[in-house]
Amino acid sequence: MTDDHSTKGAYVKTGETFDRDMNYIPDRIVTSDTEVDEDTPRWPVEADRYRLVVARACPWANRAIIVRRLLGLEDAFSIGYCGPTHDQRSWTFDLDPGGVDPVLGIERLQEAYLKRYPDYPRGITVPAMVEVASGEVVTNDFPWITHDFFSEWTEFHRDGAPDLWPADVREEMDEVMHRIFTEVNNGVYRCGFAGSQESYESAYERLWTAMDWLEERLTDRRFLMGDTITEADVRLFTTLARFDAVYHGHFKCNRNKLAEMPALWGYARDLFQTPGFGDTIDFEQIKRHYYFVHEDLNPTQIVPAGPDTSGWASPHGRESLGGRPFGDGTPPPPPMQA
Repeated sequence: MTDDHSTKGAYVKTGETFDRDMNYIPDRIVTSDTEVDEDTPRWPVEADRYRLVVARACPWANRAIIVRRLLGLEDAFSIGYCGPTHDQRSWTFDLDPGGVDPVLGIERLQEAYLKRYPDYPRGITVPAMVEVASGEVVTNDFPWITHDFFSEWTEFHRDGAPDLWPADVREEMDEVMHRIFTEVNNGVYRCGFAGSQESYESAYERLWTAMDWLEERLTDRRFLMGDTITEADVRLFTTLARFDAVYHGHFKCNRNKLAEMPALWGYARDLFQTPGFGDTIDFEQIKRHYYFVHEDLNPTQIVPAGPDTSGWASPHGRESLGGRPFGDGTPPPPPMQA
């Protein structure tokens, strides 16, 4: 079964439960003193060697865009943006002049995958780190990509970069992020790509149990782990930003809208209005991707005109809970051009 950041196969299998394929290219980009599993290929941290390829439409790629912004890694590696739609072959660079990525010189991300693996058997996914000189994909393992941005690229972090993995909450944070991934990030897809009424209703129940847990958790704390933003917040935000625009209707996650949950809606707006978050969101690209690509769910490919997104800029009142979004750090500067 595939999803929005993959480009292989159908989305809904009749009678089946959605099961995300988590087999990604396991390579990691790490410093020389970092220990990795002996079976994990390693690449050196080196400025200007790699290009991060993303799509603003994809929540998994959106994580990488945000973390790169927060940590100030714009000068360490460049970024390339795919368009919001793709076919079964690959994401494409149709936003660039001539439909060609200006750094990699390719029309399809697939070309970087096939250059390294001529018989690559899986979907072509974003985010992906690509070695510029060889034009070969290095890794598309999205959880490790952002983790290593924080832990391995420290030499290139901007002054004032926030601590996205605070040592004093890491154990609990791992548990929180695991639940967010299985029940929310992945839970909306489990609803949307359910192949039977039974699997849909089970997925729906799991999703809303987790959403209610988050609503309660965020009622008296400003961010998921307390007073400051962590990667847990990044991982939840990308799903919340797409909830009312896509998941509520397109994926049938329609018990209520995000805007009808006071704590979660305030929290989402708080992050959206924080530098590094809302400036990475393009609601039109998000809607065009889901409603155009998922022909199983929307065979007409009509993209809805709504919802009204102006509410994201409305006051959220979360300052009353205290906290400092960046801790001892500082907000990132305005976005640089790609």
